[in-house]
Amino acid sequence: MSTSTELDLASPAPAKASPAKPRRGLRGSSTFNFWLFTGPFLIGLAIFVYVPIIWSAYLSFFEARFTVTPERFIGFDNYVHMLTNDDFVGSLGTFTVFAAFIVPTTWAFSLALALVVNRLRFMRAFFRSVFFLPTAVSYVAASLIWKMSIFSGVRFGLMNTVLGWFGIENIAWLADPNPPWYWLVIVSARLWLQSGFYMILFLAALQNIPDELYEAAAIDGAKPGWQTFRYITLPQLRATSTAVVLLLLIAAYQAFDEFFNLLQKTTWGRPPLVELYYKALGENQDYGAGSAGAVILTVLICVVTLLQGKIMGFGRGEESK
Repeated sequence: MSTSTELDLASPAPAKASPAKPRRGLRGSSTFNFWLFTGPFLIGLAIFVYVPIIWSAYLSFFEARFTVTPERFIGFDNYVHMLTNDDFVGSLGTFTVFAAFIVPTTWAFSLALALVVNRLRFMRAFFRSVFFLPTAVSYVAASLIWKMSIFSGVRFGLMNTVLGWFGIENIAWLADPNPPWYWLVIVSARLWLQSGFYMILFLAALQNIPDELYEAAAIDGAKPGWQTFRYITLPQLRATSTAVVLLLLIAAYQAFDEFFNLLQKTTWGRPPLVELYYKALGENQDYGAGSAGAVILTVLICVVTLLQGKIMGFGRGEESK
């Protein structure tokens, strides 16, 4: 017994595994890995976004017709021309009307969808997917469907068929700007396309509201429904609502596909991007004036975004609310 114990004590302890050495070289460098994964994206971003923006701003100070190469320096003449151009100024008015329709409508509809989906006790994932699915549809495809199937202007179109049940004559939705029935076509198409995305944003914000707030409100006598929504839900959605309105305003400024495909080559109802498209790629192909208009539109978007964020308190900390 003692002999075996002495042998056990005399036997050397098993060698401990040496800790793994950190990998050296380029593959072990976090900086190298960062640039390896982000480098291609940053290169593409610089080539296809930042370089064209800088070149467009540079081109706006030159006369450039039928070419993107500057020909003659003319200073701010392109900017004066665009700011005194009735078509371009009118397109800004078109944007104002479009934004007045689409921004509050999409905000209210997206929030309503989020509230309904959030209260569901079954098949919540199904309805969330169904409402979000139109976001994946191309704006061009949706515009053509709206134009050829729903608001086609003939008696076989869906809307005219429904109106015919009530004895209403066919309406040429996209043919005559007076009355401007085309606004119903454009606003309904964009509302269907983008409401699902903003519904997801509101839904995420609703699920982050603590249940204790609703329990405390019930104890204080707040009635479920409008009072709870007004004093609990809506204030908690302030940051999300501000972000949604900002995104909707920017998207309204960038409206192009539905106007271009629905109204084609009409001279009325053009938003700024469509007007700039015809200015730069139309008969005269005035790239200098088109670039100046693009710079004006970019500055206008930045100013409106900053003012709207300032008014609604976007970016403030919780302690400053």
